[in-house]
Amino acid sequence: MRGDAPGLLLAALGVAAALGVHALVPAVPKLTAAVVLGMVAAHLPGVRPVVRGIARPGLSTAGKRLMRLGIVLLGLKLSLDDVLGLGWATVAMVLAVVAATFAGTLWLGRRLGLPGDQPLLVATGYSICGASAIGAVSQAAGSEEEDVAASVALVTLCGTLAIAVLPLLQHPLGLDELEFGRWVGASVHDVGQVVATAQTSGAGALREAVLVKLMRVVLLAPLVAGVAVMVRRNLRAARAARVASVKVAAGVSTGASAAVTSVAGAPAEGEVGGKTGEKSVKTDNRPPIVPLFVAGFLAMIVLRTTGVLPERALGLASEAQELLLAAALFGLGSAVHLPTMARTGGRIALLGLGSWVVVAGVSYAGVLVTT
Repeated sequence: MRGDAPGLLLAALGVAAALGVHALVPAVPKLTAAVVLGMVAAHLPGVRPVVRGIARPGLSTAGKRLMRLGIVLLGLKLSLDDVLGLGWATVAMVLAVVAATFAGTLWLGRRLGLPGDQPLLVATGYSICGASAIGAVSQAAGSEEEDVAASVALVTLCGTLAIAVLPLLQHPLGLDELEFGRWVGASVHDVGQVVATAQTSGAGALREAVLVKLMRVVLLAPLVAGVAVMVRRNLRAARAARVASVKVAAGVSTGASAAVTSVAGAPAEGEVGGKTGEKSVKTDNRPPIVPLFVAGFLAMIVLRTTGVLPERALGLASEAQELLLAAALFGLGSAVHLPTMARTGGRIALLGLGSWVVVAGVSYAGVLVTT
């Protein structure tokens, strides 16, 4: 923990700076400012050696552990009553938007040949709730920090552009106040960006946007569980391949005992299905189907639904959640390496544009059908 102190302190300073930016320019959400400031810190000549050196462990901790705590507290913004109050038509529309955006972005990202988990993470960010969703899924998938940082940067950039672009499209698309709010809630990534975009059309639009957006956030839990199942399946397949390679090595060796010993380390434990096989099953780093922080997220939704928490407690939890996520996003932003992103810049920008068209188009059609 002592080794994390410099990075956590730098993240705290980054959060303070993000709060200052938001106070000066209220249209810029705190979380967006935190990501951008993290990226700036990673490339400033005087700060860059600190970010990449002594502060790196603490910044990585902020990007992972503080992200989990923030996601747990995000559940207190949701109530099952609010979700059910949207009506089944709106719920079906949100499900269709999330499914189409996730599948379309994942397919396009793979076709473009983006490296690592970037297609999965960008698809998650666009379809659910931006950087928070990317952080949650990356925990379940065990994604590389570079993939997480690049995906967060792309989703944050596009979500920030939405704040300026979508209000200009309201009247040309023939949307009234409530329809515009639902469109924003269904198509913009981060909750703060949704608020900044929808409030331009009035209080009614803001309320509809937040309710629809939080419905998308509810789908974070099943998505993370699905990713965890996929990872477990892949690990089982990899383990089966290792066992098969042991069998092949034992079959072609002139001395089966020597072959097994060289693979397993000891003849008595080298047999397939023996102690070594059992140990490998136990020590594989398989994620739980429902990660602990997702269980906490769901528990907070239930707690909010009971109505036992006073408004003051909910307000404090909301502030703590924003601070935790801001620190986490500063940490992720500091891991962005622009020269590396530039090598795939054209492809990842094309993915961002394509996904933006999908989520905006499908959500617009959904709003027209359900209102």
